[in-house]
Parts: sequence; structure tokens; C-alpha cells
Amino acid sequence: MKLLIHPAVESPRLLKVQDAAGKMNVCNVASPADAQHEIVDSDAFFGKMTPELLAAAQQLKWVQSPTASLEHYLFPELIEHPCQLSNMRGLFSDVIADHVMGYVLCFARNLHLYIRRQIDARWAPVGNEAMTEQSFVMGPSSVSPVDRSHIHLGDATLGVVGAGFIGQEVCRRAAAFGMKIMAVDPICRQIDGVVDEVWMPDRLPDLLAESDFVVIAAPHSPDTYKLFRTEQFNQMKDSAFLINIGRGIIVDLENLTSALDNRLIAGAALDVFEVEPLPPDHRLWRMDNAILTPHIAAASPRIAERHLNTLLENIRCFVNGKPPATLVDKRRWF
Repeated sequence: MKLLIHPAVESPRLLKVQDAAGKMNVCNVASPADAQHEIVDSDAFFGKMTPELLAAAQQLKWVQSPTASLEHYLFPELIEHPCQLSNMRGLFSDVIADHVMGYVLCFARNLHLYIRRQIDARWAPVGNEAMTEQSFVMGPSSVSPVDRSHIHLGDATLGVVGAGFIGQEVCRRAAAFGMKIMAVDPICRQIDGVVDEVWMPDRLPDLLAESDFVVIAAPHSPDTYKLFRTEQFNQMKDSAFLINIGRGIIVDLENLTSALDNRLIAGAALDVFEVEPLPPDHRLWRMDNAILTPHIAAASPRIAERHLNTLLENIRCFVNGKPPATLVDKRRWF
């Protein structure tokens, strides 16, 4: 058997790949011309597959994508090819879930507003901006406008769109804050100890109507392309917040911008965008009800190690005649 790697990986990673491959020949090539020659009798491939490479392959059985997302990796010939395809899902679940809860806490405690006011040295509690001091002598006798302007997470509902590895981890973390959890997904039917029943995607309107925070954790697929438009924002509470750490193309950016302008929803936190980088003149940059981060929700010193471990695990599976641990359905893109 033979594994082709293209583009070539660095020596430390190659040594570990060779160890996992055992007796399987590992061919690590840098040039496209060499890859085109070596793919002919390769059984497995790791790297950037192209239509030209695939057309030259005569006995290819398994392809390992170097990424979790597949919308830019797949092409019609690869979908139709009998080879198995695996991706790098599961590497980022806890990291991205932490990022999501950061967004949730920012909105719940109005940190996105207080940071702006700190820059201006402005003491202005949300809900009563004119209040300069509080009396703690007798304690509160009623719920104040300031109280009502800060969300108690134990009273809030979080709805997750896409209960895969990332979505499930978001649910677990939100549950630890005492939030009520809901989720929709085409495959997952429950999240042990957190969500007894995960709804099918056709119940998305029900989830939107009940959620105070809506988290998009779905992949880009034919079914999720621009899934969120004005219709969906109208189905949300006007006090609700949208969070997208899935794929930018799932949310129509202009529709979202208008929804925020018109206060159809209370706010949005985005790590992914329909257009990246987001143009500097885009209105979202100047909105105080938007939190924008530059596609870094998965950033962590742990990811490179996990990426390598997934690759090595799938190589061992292939050598032993087993399907890869991260096998995907090519027609569904995940």
C-alpha cells in the first residue's frame, strides 16, 4: 500500500506519519508534477486533492482532508468517486464552545457596551445611564431597570442549530450555567444528560421563537446555504441574540445588518462572515449591538497536536482495514 502526501509536510510530522503507516509506503512530495506521477498507484492521500490528481488515480481508496470544513474541498468528481473521505472534525469543539460562551456572557452582562464606555471613561450602568451611585443600606426592594437590563443566564434559553461535536459542547457548557437548552440537527437525536430530544431541522422556527440566544454551529452544506435571512430574524424574539461560529455563508449578511439596524433582534456575535475579511467600511463594524471576531474561535495551542493525532489515527485505521474515525458523507458535505 502507498500513502501520498501533497503538499509535502515537514520532517517531524513526516516521521510520525511513517511510524503510524508501518509497512505502508509514504510518499511525501512538494511539486504538483511529482504528485501527479505518484498518485497513479497510491491507495491513500493526504493534502489538497484536485480534479487533475483524482483523474490520474487508479487505485485510490481513501482521502484525508486537512480541514474540518469541506465546502472548498469537495468537487463533483470526488463526490462520485468510490474512495472514502475523512475530515478533521472534532478538533475544535471545546475551544469554539468556550468562544461561544464568551459571547453569551458579553451580551448577558452588557460587557460589549461597558468596554466602549470604559474607553470614554464613562460611568453609565445599562438601564439607568444617569445613575452615578447606588444605596446598599437596606438592599433592593424591587427589580430595577438596571436589573432588567442584565440577563440572568439561569432564566435564559439557548438554542443550537447543528448538534455536531461543536454544537454538543456548546450545549454542555451552557447547561453548566443553568440555561435551558434546545437544539435542531438532521442526525443527532439527543445529547446525553443535556438535551433529551434534539429536534429535526424543520422545527427551527420553534427553536427561534423560544431562544434568547441562537447559536449557529452547523456546517456549510446544500441545506444550510443562507439558512438565516430576514424571515428567520422575524421568527426570533426581538430581545434575542444571534451567534454564528458555523460558516459565514449560512447567514445573509445584508439581511442580518438590516435586522440589527431595525432592532428585529437585540444583537449578533459573529466569528465567520459571508465575505472575509469583512470590509472596513461595512456597517457592522460601527454597530454597538454587534461583536465581531476575525475567524479565530478555533484558535488554541492545542489544535496542531490534535490535528496530527487525528491524521495518525485515521492512517492506523486504514492500514488495519477499518474506516477512518472521521468518515464523512460526501454528498452531505459532513
